[in-house]
Amino acid sequence: MKVAFATLGCRVNQYESEAMAEKFIREGYKVVDFNEVADVYVINTCTVTNMGDKKSRQIIGRARRLNETAVIAVVGCYSQVAPKEVSTIEGVDVVLGTRNKGEIVYWVNRAKEERKQIVKVNEVMKNHSFEELNIEEYQDKTRAFLKIQDGCNRFCSYCLIPYARGGVCSKEPKKVLEEINKLSSHGFKEIILSGIHTASYGVDLEGNVTLVDILESIEEIPGIERVRIGSIDPTFFTEDVIDRMSRLKKLCHHFHLSLQSGCDETLKRMNRRYTIEQYESIVNALRETFKDVSITTDIIVGFPGETEKEFESTYEFLNRIKLSKMHVFKFSPRKGTKAAEMKDQVDGNIKEERSNKVIELNRMNEKAFIKKFLDEEVKVLYEQETYEGSNEYEGYTENYIKVISLYKNNGIIGNIVKTKIVSCEEEFALGQIIQ
Repeated sequence: MKVAFATLGCRVNQYESEAMAEKFIREGYKVVDFNEVADVYVINTCTVTNMGDKKSRQIIGRARRLNETAVIAVVGCYSQVAPKEVSTIEGVDVVLGTRNKGEIVYWVNRAKEERKQIVKVNEVMKNHSFEELNIEEYQDKTRAFLKIQDGCNRFCSYCLIPYARGGVCSKEPKKVLEEINKLSSHGFKEIILSGIHTASYGVDLEGNVTLVDILESIEEIPGIERVRIGSIDPTFFTEDVIDRMSRLKKLCHHFHLSLQSGCDETLKRMNRRYTIEQYESIVNALRETFKDVSITTDIIVGFPGETEKEFESTYEFLNRIKLSKMHVFKFSPRKGTKAAEMKDQVDGNIKEERSNKVIELNRMNEKAFIKKFLDEEVKVLYEQETYEGSNEYEGYTENYIKVISLYKNNGIIGNIVKTKIVSCEEEFALGQIIQ
């Protein structure tokens, strides 16, 4: 029996898809590419934007065309917030939410045996327990994602995620460290701690445990050389947190601090809980503490009510603080959120213009950041050959600069290698491996 996966959205979804794939493998299934004919197709959905929903529906249709008799299971955020809508899509056999993924094989087999559609979506807002969905056998041997937290209590006005994932739930510290020890024994050099709102890790646990406590414990685990944190709320970085993190030897100096807008009025309508002054202060504190730090972010343009003056404030702020990379999104109204009902929705052409302007600024900032390290020696964790037979290998520095280097064999994959930056391109650097 063959199973194929299509995963949309965040790193948490990627982690959960790999964990579900492992459950199928244990039941004798072979995981194949999604474009192949399979007996089961699993679509792990995202609902952050309307486009995520649309892509999910398109992928479901593609699966049905590949094999009319296959079992199609739709899981994740889209099916959690719109189970009835998903269940009416032609060809869908199993609909699971965000907290039932560990039972995926059972429900697929039930649908196959009973020849009827199964919808199993629980009310996540009442669920406050972390669903253990661990990975035992990793295929990759370079970087590993580790989900340590789920859910969000913030309720930003544009976001459906709290309704799709429920409130904050954290993985017990003991289990986090057990899984990291397992990753180390599998040969991993770097782990990425991820979650829906990673900064909230521990708020639901007894004992006042925090993300920094976990980071300090990882310092004692042999074999793991790098620890990276996924997207994090900027308010997490208090003076005490930065001081404690400055002593960590394994922590990667790369922080993805969600910003969304560089204008206080816009941030207030978004229900973001910081000001641009606070954000800039945190950025400066991180740059003062970690001299090589890379700070990346997300930006939404065209949020309801964003005037030309507000956008210019955002642009001027971004131009001033010069972050190393920005992911730019045009606002997409999500039914069920406050932002979707707001007045003064911004015209699509204006969104496009603003998006292009910020993207161009990002190109300049990203190249300028990489250029700082020209002729410097850095450590790169090489992950793969750029394409088969190229003798070009790519990987990332501790502060998340993508580096491509020529090498005579693939013996460097999975290893951290000293490399000299010899050229700076727009989105990556060319390196020379130091023998």
